[in-house]
Amino acid sequence: MSLPRGGAPEKAVPFLAPGAVLGVLGGGQLGRMFAQAAQRAGYEVVVLEPDADTPAAQVTRRHLRHAYDDPAGLRQLARLARAATIEFENVPAAALEWLDGHLSLAPHAPAVAVCQDRAQEKALFDSLAVGCAPHALVGSQADCLAAAQRELFPGILKTRRMGYDGKGQMVVRAAQDLAQAWRALGEVECVLERRLQLACELSVVLARGADGAMVHFPPQRNVHRDGILFSSTAAAGVVAEPLAARAVAAARRIAEGLGYVGVLCVEFFVTEQGELVANEMAPRPHNSGHHTIDSCEHSQFDLQWRCLVGAPLPPPRQHSAALMLNLLGDLWLDATGAQREPDWRPLLALPGAHLHLYGKHQPRRGRKMGHLTLTAPSLVEAEQAARAACDLLGLPGL
Repeated sequence: MSLPRGGAPEKAVPFLAPGAVLGVLGGGQLGRMFAQAAQRAGYEVVVLEPDADTPAAQVTRRHLRHAYDDPAGLRQLARLARAATIEFENVPAAALEWLDGHLSLAPHAPAVAVCQDRAQEKALFDSLAVGCAPHALVGSQADCLAAAQRELFPGILKTRRMGYDGKGQMVVRAAQDLAQAWRALGEVECVLERRLQLACELSVVLARGADGAMVHFPPQRNVHRDGILFSSTAAAGVVAEPLAARAVAAARRIAEGLGYVGVLCVEFFVTEQGELVANEMAPRPHNSGHHTIDSCEHSQFDLQWRCLVGAPLPPPRQHSAALMLNLLGDLWLDATGAQREPDWRPLLALPGAHLHLYGKHQPRRGRKMGHLTLTAPSLVEAEQAARAACDLLGLPGL
């Protein structure tokens, strides 16, 4: 498979001074936090988003209510903004390709295209000698029969495109179940991965400029429940140093292989045997990096706007241990499904508690409504505060 690189040869780009208008495609919470970070530095942000009352549109003065592939909306964005970024990876490829030719876009369209397709993603990992789970492509009945002959079971069948937070995937316990699972996913192109026995999960968030300069945050340890990130922990010693160094080196190799510009997150599995396995990547800031807003001198969103405007990328120093908890819509619903507001007062009394709500008005089970970061001088203290938060919120323990 021929893999696209992320754009033009590495070179310095003209610096866009504060006051310039920056665009973001997508109106969710990542767009909101990007806008807030860029606005603090004096930039104006315009959002391209078809829905009316979205988190990013609530905090920006200019909201272009167009579909992401609407030519009129794209032309208007290109007229208003000097540079643009994305807050989710599933922006139509044709829209990104057009924008890439009309303003400064980071990340570039070819790099995003790889992240949109699990098969291309795994091919990239293989080409760069970054380990990934044994897998097979499944797009037909014949593929099901061929994959059934391989040692890929129990496995997880994932759609090649549009999957997130556990959506677009099914556990396949035995070879004879594969065809039925493929039909249940709509007979679309999929990737079947062997299910690994895991010791833990971690992620690396890095930023790479157009000149090739690269910085990264220390890896964070992640816990998922029902396919959705439950918590991320970032502190000295939470990921053993040799393992952290291997993960950072692999993530940097991926960014360089893509010719990437912008903030990139690479998620890894760590098997019970200590093997580091690349799972997937996100061409944007990531849920697991939200703690950086409160625990670091520069957050992942600060680095996002810095990449976009050609500003220097300072190595991000973490000044506090941190544990982040996702706040899902379940917290707003009682046992009958009736909506109620969580009791925030005792939560805000916890030491080092930083509450971030995204301005979403319709809670649903599994929907990310906000996050809570507990910072402290030590990991033990951050974990103590996080356990207390879980008790107050009625969440299962860490």
